[in-house]
Amino acid sequence: MTRAADADFERFVQANSTPLLRFAEMLCGDRHTAEDLVQQALMRSYPKWHRLDGDPLRYVRRVLVNRFLTSARRRWSNEVPSDPVDNDWDQRSVADFAGEVQTREAVLGALAGLTVRERAVVALRYSQDLSEAETAELLGMAAGTVKSTASRALAKLRLAPDLIDSTVGGHA
Repeated sequence: MTRAADADFERFVQANSTPLLRFAEMLCGDRHTAEDLVQQALMRSYPKWHRLDGDPLRYVRRVLVNRFLTSARRRWSNEVPSDPVDNDWDQRSVADFAGEVQTREAVLGALAGLTVRERAVVALRYSQDLSEAETAELLGMAAGTVKSTASRALAKLRLAPDLIDSTVGGHA
């Protein structure tokens, strides 16, 4: 690759690593696995970087989702993801941080109750703010399937008691 393409890739990584990591964590529910997914997606995208036209984020996001779906199919039946860990300390108060961690854990726990396909649809539609058509194209399914999968997933999430308690403020 040329130096200009390398510099462009570096700028892309600096600007998009954190959003990609948050998206990957929504998909897999585990910070460490999410970091691996983002790294794999970026490594697979780098050799093709100079040929990417249009929106490179869209391409990297698709690679990331494909890696997630492939790894989810390969997971051993007795393998269980580790608990999510948040390493993003900053100047906020401990109470603010604790509340965010509790909400985050509730959301990730609720997402863990979804199927792999439902989680991917929810993450793309509501975290990445993609349309039904964009989500369908990225996942290789019909737009109607995206709509019904999202509906089914949201119905499951509405029934998640930990999610309701932490986001509505029903906790003590």
